[in-house]
Amino acid sequence: MSLDKTIVPEVAPTFRVQWEEVQDCWVVLYPEGMVKLSGSAGEIMKRVDGNMSIDEIITDIETAFSETNLEDDVIKFLEVAYDNGWIRNKK
Repeated sequence: MSLDKTIVPEVAPTFRVQWEEVQDCWVVLYPEGMVKLSGSAGEIMKRVDGNMSIDEIITDIETAFSETNLEDDVIKFLEVAYDNGWIRNKK
């Protein structure tokens, strides 16, 4: 999958992303369970709000962490999130 960076992703309706204090991490919740996210995955998913494009998410993360060249890592994770059905293109 090659993602167009102008796409605005949103969390799919059957999923929810939230901070879980007990787990001490961001999670993806769905009717059958929960997926614990790594720190970097949580930082990406919490920005998937239906308002920012993929390019804006990348820029925001690079700015927040004073890093550059994170595009490939963000894209790879978003591809996984799309493949798992956690996110979709905003309609």
